Amino acid sequence: MTDAFIAFVRHEEELLLLHRSKSDSDSPGLWDGVYGIGDSEEDVLNRVSECTSIPLEDLEYVRAGPALGIDIGGRLQDIAPCLVVSSSKEVTPTGRYTEAIWVDPGNIGWEDRENNRTRHHVFTDLDMEGGEKLLLEMYGSVATYLYIVKTAIGSEKRVADEMQARLMGSGSLSALSDDIFGILHPTGMRGYVIVESSASHHVEKLIGRSGGRDPKARRGLNQTPLKNAKTVLPGEAALKDILPYLEPKAVTSGIEVGCIVEIVTGAFKGEKARVTSVAETKEEVSMELYEQPIPMTLKMRGDHVRVVERVE
Repeated sequence: MTDAFIAFVRHEEELLLLHRSKSDSDSPGLWDGVYGIGDSEEDVLNRVSECTSIPLEDLEYVRAGPALGIDIGGRLQDIAPCLVVSSSKEVTPTGRYTEAIWVDPGNIGWEDRENNRTRHHVFTDLDMEGGEKLLLEMYGSVATYLYIVKTAIGSEKRVADEMQARLMGSGSLSALSDDIFGILHPTGMRGYVIVESSASHHVEKLIGRSGGRDPKARRGLNQTPLKNAKTVLPGEAALKDILPYLEPKAVTSGIEVGCIVEIVTGAFKGEKARVTSVAETKEEVSMELYEQPIPMTLKMRGDHVRVVERVE
């Protein structure tokens, strides 16, 4: 670890950002992790506790990343990012810090004040080119982000499997296995695959789309585009937007009494019916076929029907 560090403090799924005072000598009014000087885990934890008032016993040092050269007051200084986990969310900023907020890692570069989003800047002059990405890059070296790959509808599983095959194969893309930590296709997300990685360019390289969708940006790059993987959506995905798709749901979820459903399997496949009752504990729906000459009542599993018309 270098003498200077920035500690990123996580509590469960949220990240702590601190706001420097306007009278700060180095970076007045800019957002920060916990900046400090030291070369040991003990130095990091003591500094985090000092600046946040979180007790030492509630803090755990996790890891450090490679140092980056950051412009501070016209001086280039090597600063190493590190990750600290806190079991407490109670923060009282002290010293150079006047304000604290907990943010979703997918919104690490943004301040959401009543939905008026403003890009955070850290450790650098606001006019420095690429300065707004420094915080993202530093955090990504000790933690990960979620990125969304847009795919052809119906090809999600094949794309996810092929991405995994590229990582597990003997080709050059297997080197990305240290930077790609997870590939997931939630069944409720059509046309998208979620990838956990430290940076978006690793995901673009994995699907053969480095440089984005602009052919000029990709010119000269030796890569094989992954079929049906169209692009990596810009920006990091907020965890709160992804979690609902990762939580298991009952097969009757979204089905209500009065809904018109279409049977998708069995002898009555293609028939339409009106739902008369929903038994969530049994994951079963009762319904009445209304297009038959003689009304008929059926009971089926919730995943054997799909809603085609909802009740008003």
